[in-house]
Amino acid sequence: MTGLMNIRISPVALAFIIGLTTTATGFSEPQPSAKKSTDDLIKLLLAQDLGTRKFPFPDVVYAATGKKVLSFSPDHPPQALIIKQITEAAKATVAELNGVDSPVRQLRRINEASRFFEDGIHRRLNAVANITCEIPRNAKGNEQRSGYPDLLITHTAADGTVTRAYLDPKLFEKKSRASSLRTFYYEPRTHTNKIQHDAMHLLIGISHDGKQQAWTFTGWEICDLAHFHVRLKAEFQASNKDLYRPHTIIESSQQTP
Repeated sequence: MTGLMNIRISPVALAFIIGLTTTATGFSEPQPSAKKSTDDLIKLLLAQDLGTRKFPFPDVVYAATGKKVLSFSPDHPPQALIIKQITEAAKATVAELNGVDSPVRQLRRINEASRFFEDGIHRRLNAVANITCEIPRNAKGNEQRSGYPDLLITHTAADGTVTRAYLDPKLFEKKSRASSLRTFYYEPRTHTNKIQHDAMHLLIGISHDGKQQAWTFTGWEICDLAHFHVRLKAEFQASNKDLYRPHTIIESSQQTP
């Protein structure tokens, strides 16, 4: 992150950039009149110098969803209780998955283990009085596993007051804690938007020792994403279905479909 510009941009301007990038990467089909301005659109994106900008994550979420990212306050009892219960759930889940009979030890790739942590924390939080933990629902009202965030935690007080937090578990090798490689992704979408509430946004990073299929999970850290900055990578992309088409192939070792 060192050396990157920390430029604050208004939510309105950020929403405009997100809209442009969403259209450019194929999430929204442009109208016929818009196709004529492809050159202008590309030039506009390049002029934003997105590779060097950092955006406050709360501004990104608000511009994309209209929902607020609430900052954690230790003086807010329901928020403090949610953090305490996440801590207890994380401790128990780490202990379970460090066991000799842990299902994680049967996995080929450590990335596959994140689901076990998600499920363990999910199950334990749901056992706590006045707290529910669920898979977030998207804009269509359907539970959705894929994409940020992974879990929605809700505390309901005796007077009916509701406090919410989104939680995203992430695994990382202990020695790579300071790595500058991308490990966090948030892709704003309209119909599959999972952020439907004003809430805290928390990430729990769980470290491991890197020993293939004998992983030991060494600790965890809870991050408040209200104090987090992200970068936007605007890229043009295509699938194999898009690439290997009769009109693009000029020679082949075999007969094409």
